Amino acid sequence: MYGSIEAGGTKFVCAVGNDDFQIVERVSFPTATPEETLNLVFEFFDRFELKAIGIGSFGPIDVNPTSPTYGSILNTPKLAWVNFDFVGAIKARYGVPVSWTTDVNAAALSEATKGAGAGLKSILYLTVGTGVGGGAIVGGKIIEGFGHPEMGHIKVQIHPEDTFGGGCPYHVNCLEGMAAGPTIEARLQKKGSEIDPDHEVWDYLAYYLAQALHTYTLVLRPERIILGGGVMKGGNLLSKVKQELVSQIGNYVEIPPIDEYVTRPDLGDDAGVVGGLILARGVLEESRS
Repeated sequence: MYGSIEAGGTKFVCAVGNDDFQIVERVSFPTATPEETLNLVFEFFDRFELKAIGIGSFGPIDVNPTSPTYGSILNTPKLAWVNFDFVGAIKARYGVPVSWTTDVNAAALSEATKGAGAGLKSILYLTVGTGVGGGAIVGGKIIEGFGHPEMGHIKVQIHPEDTFGGGCPYHVNCLEGMAAGPTIEARLQKKGSEIDPDHEVWDYLAYYLAQALHTYTLVLRPERIILGGGVMKGGNLLSKVKQELVSQIGNYVEIPPIDEYVTRPDLGDDAGVVGGLILARGVLEESRS
């Protein structure tokens, strides 16, 4: 069995699965302190004989294997988790190979392997929800370097009619601060599900998201961009983003037909945990080579 942990800021999902990345059993529980949360993680996994474990975690996290704090959660708003050695705690308990990345990278890997990007060499996955995060997969590998990508914090130009001042405490006019779910409520004092699909706020969000996709397109030239997260389910937003992206790119570079190029994810709520299973099998194979 392979183990998978989708460590979210709100809840943890743990699962075990087989070589085909099929989920055999899973459990979820709210994210509490590290001690409280890991006690539940251990209670679940102790019932299985695990070959390896894959973790996709909320962040920011240290993914640089040469760093002395590799495997730790870094400067997260969840103060109890700051500088927590997540990978060290899991390895100490189980003594098996552990693969470690961000939650959105794990979801991107699963969509590239078994979801909307299956069969392609390069995809980009962006989730738009409480925050905005992205991961890129090229040749079956997650793009990381000194750290992991922070695609939600690139700067965007403000829509000429948008008077919202931004919601990110770190950056002025970044994508997350202008297009994440809480920005809708901050603008209108209503949740996205309560907003008319024709409201101009969806045009603002499409404008910002299309700018980001334009940038990712020019830098990475992926074969497909997959847009997930709760915000993407509202206001005909996907269609608006596609139209705006075509307009912004113009005729400068060629992209695939827009309905093939920008799509929804296939795996839904299973993306993160399936990604963890893929990570687990991958790290086990690396350990044997």
